[in-house]
Amino acid sequence: MPEIVTRFAPSPTGYLHIGGARTALFNRLFARRNGGKFLLRVEDTDRERSTPEAVKAILEGMTWLGITWDEGPYFQTERMELYLKEAGRLVAEGKAYRCVCTPGELEVRRKAAREKGEKPHYDRRCRDLPPGDTEGKPSVVRFRAPLSGTTSVHDLLRGDVVYENGELDDLVLLRTDGSPTYNFVVVVDDATMGITHVLRGDDHLNNTPRQILLYEALGYPLPSFGHFPLIHGKEGGKLSKRQDDVSVTAYRDRGFLPEAMINYLVRLGWGHGDQEIFSVEELQGIFSLESVGKSPSRFDPEKLQNVNAHYIKTGDPQRLSALLVPFLARRGIEAESSPWLAKVVRTFQERSKTLEEMAESAEYYFRRKDPDPKSAEKFLTPETAPLFEEIARELGGLPDFTPAAMEPVFQRAAEKRGAKLGKVAQPVRVALTGGTVSPGIFEVMDVLGRDEVVERLTAAAGRIRERSAG
Repeated sequence: MPEIVTRFAPSPTGYLHIGGARTALFNRLFARRNGGKFLLRVEDTDRERSTPEAVKAILEGMTWLGITWDEGPYFQTERMELYLKEAGRLVAEGKAYRCVCTPGELEVRRKAAREKGEKPHYDRRCRDLPPGDTEGKPSVVRFRAPLSGTTSVHDLLRGDVVYENGELDDLVLLRTDGSPTYNFVVVVDDATMGITHVLRGDDHLNNTPRQILLYEALGYPLPSFGHFPLIHGKEGGKLSKRQDDVSVTAYRDRGFLPEAMINYLVRLGWGHGDQEIFSVEELQGIFSLESVGKSPSRFDPEKLQNVNAHYIKTGDPQRLSALLVPFLARRGIEAESSPWLAKVVRTFQERSKTLEEMAESAEYYFRRKDPDPKSAEKFLTPETAPLFEEIARELGGLPDFTPAAMEPVFQRAAEKRGAKLGKVAQPVRVALTGGTVSPGIFEVMDVLGRDEVVERLTAAAGRIRERSAG
């Protein structure tokens, strides 16, 4: 059997879309599973809409996800000579022809057809014109599609889909300015790059019979085709830019991990029993097209967040600390990956769903925060000033500043006041963090360090006494 070769061929008109990322992932996994190659091709023939910024955004998104490619990126704008040559060959062989109908004339005829209740197809009036009648005039090159018979698409996911050739129209291959059209260049590219499996979203299914006819006219071997059901948004229907977050890098910038996004994307339309969590290495060994569902899947941001929480919870704290640095920087906190920052991360791994959320929660480790008024009123009372001073004094004298050594200090303070441990711990938490919710108080103190804890408690006691005196 020939080597399996798949590809991802985005148009650089914006960011890497969730649906595009899943298509790229499925193609890469299929190639890896079968010992084949995965190519990246940038379809940039639409010069008005394609931008270098979009190319950069797509490559950035794929690199962040870890969807690496074996060849490319190839750019269609660098292959124009090949497209013109192949279009010329079709004209010379009588399989394509020049059409001199103007856009205005075509629109008048389309309108007339619609008024009669007919499909607004091109009426093929230039199809049999002698070459002399088109010479020297502005023209497009059209494919001479068969007028009868059927074209069958054997789809790897949905079986045979049959199209009537008479419904397919005489496709434009080259525009008046000589630029090639999508359905033509994609066939030339896939054939000349040796693509064996064209796997893409099912919004391309209706293009496939036209492309099959072009393969046959050009004398190229047909690849295998497979069309994945689309991803629907949270409100149903195709993912909408207005209703849904559809950019991969937007999730990166909100603190999602690439492995979580990969895991979630692969489960959008593919399954392996009841298993939910997969490593990339595992996926490369078990992914198959047979396990891709035939119905649209729904993108659920909350489910993605839960998957992300799993990967944060089980992630390496040192790696997470490096990933956390830019999120802290956005909050004006300068930090660098270090064993201490990894210690900070550990205190939040059980409770953070994103790195952005972790950075927000961790702010009190880097700077003192004023408690919110309600917490201050409830917990920073005149009675707590001597408590803070007492605990600060005892903590300052501990031989070892460890959670095991801290707890007896709190126990003694609670017993002295005839209270439970929580009645002592909660005011201290508010004094140290500015809020009533945090990781375990002894964990927090361990990360802050003895000097900072003593200073914060002493300062809190001082502010309480000042308010009482005033």
